[in-house]
Amino acid sequence: MNEPINPENPPTVLMVDDMPANLELLAGMLKSRGYKVRAALSGKLALQAVRGDPPDLILLDINMPEMNGYEVCEKLKADEKYKDIPVIFLSALTETIDKVKAFGIGGVDYITKPFQLEEVEARVETHLELRRQKRQLQEAYDKLRELEKMRDSLVQMIIHDLRSPLTGTFAYLKLIRDNADNTLSATHSSYVAEAMKAVMQMIQMACDVLETSKMEEGRMKLKTAECDLSPILEDGISGVKPLAGSREIRLTPPQKPVTVLADREIILRVVQNLLSNALKFTKDGDLILLGIEPAGDRVRVSVKDNGLGIAPEYKLKIFDKFAQKELRAGSQRYSQGLGLTFCKLAVEAHGGSIGVDSEEGKGSSFWFELPMTSAGPQ
Repeated sequence: MNEPINPENPPTVLMVDDMPANLELLAGMLKSRGYKVRAALSGKLALQAVRGDPPDLILLDINMPEMNGYEVCEKLKADEKYKDIPVIFLSALTETIDKVKAFGIGGVDYITKPFQLEEVEARVETHLELRRQKRQLQEAYDKLRELEKMRDSLVQMIIHDLRSPLTGTFAYLKLIRDNADNTLSATHSSYVAEAMKAVMQMIQMACDVLETSKMEEGRMKLKTAECDLSPILEDGISGVKPLAGSREIRLTPPQKPVTVLADREIILRVVQNLLSNALKFTKDGDLILLGIEPAGDRVRVSVKDNGLGIAPEYKLKIFDKFAQKELRAGSQRYSQGLGLTFCKLAVEAHGGSIGVDSEEGKGSSFWFELPMTSAGPQ
């Protein structure tokens, strides 16, 4: 239902027609309904009127000397400041091709002459209401985005502050585990080991949230240099060792160094995230294979496990942070939080690609590809 016109701030309608009689007739009708009315006898004057004080709606004739209505509309729609002003064409041209052209250049409606005042009134009212609702929707969206930014900033601040106590907790647990007096029983040692795993996972999740946000906002600057992938993968294995338990991570390095132009720390985080994900979904005693496969001018790093596998409909969703809620709601736990989302953003920032090959019940092979430098094998 359309809102009544506010007499203190009525909508402004600009009428553009080279026939004074038409302008007088329309002006009388619109003023009687409470609208603020302005008139222009040519296209040039209409553009000047819009730039001086943009109206809420324009009634535009087509056949005018010097500059026709089509040209006026095209100029308005080409200007970012005025393109959202609704333009209703009001013309004696009745051919379909004329109407199609009017809509094609941005008109929202088309009324043929001789017109009925009731029809003009109804269409003016409808399009002004549509514009009012569009403005309200945009304002609500802008407010929602601002609230979202405030929420994200608060979450990032909390997570950033959590990293320090978590890191401290992990360090103290390590001291307890490595105590020189061997005062811990085997049972208590296993409890400490499990606590270390949990704390390490929380630290990784905190890092994923912060780094994913930086990647999305373009605030994370890559410090690229030529890197040999084998040592990065070896460091990745060492980094997740506390999570491995009795599971084996086996790396088969290539015979020759494979170098890429990359930010070593970022790629190391990608490797650790993929390994952590594989460890989460495999059983004690399982084997995880980490491989490097040069192929032309690119190299593929793969992490293969024999876990539960992934259903086909989830293979792309697991890399999308907005799909995590859906996956959890459906009890589909294929990843840890934003870990895979970070991997995707990080690899693509290096000009690479990422994906997964999997079949339910037969394990998964997560992989990413990066361009090799000239130092790599041919």
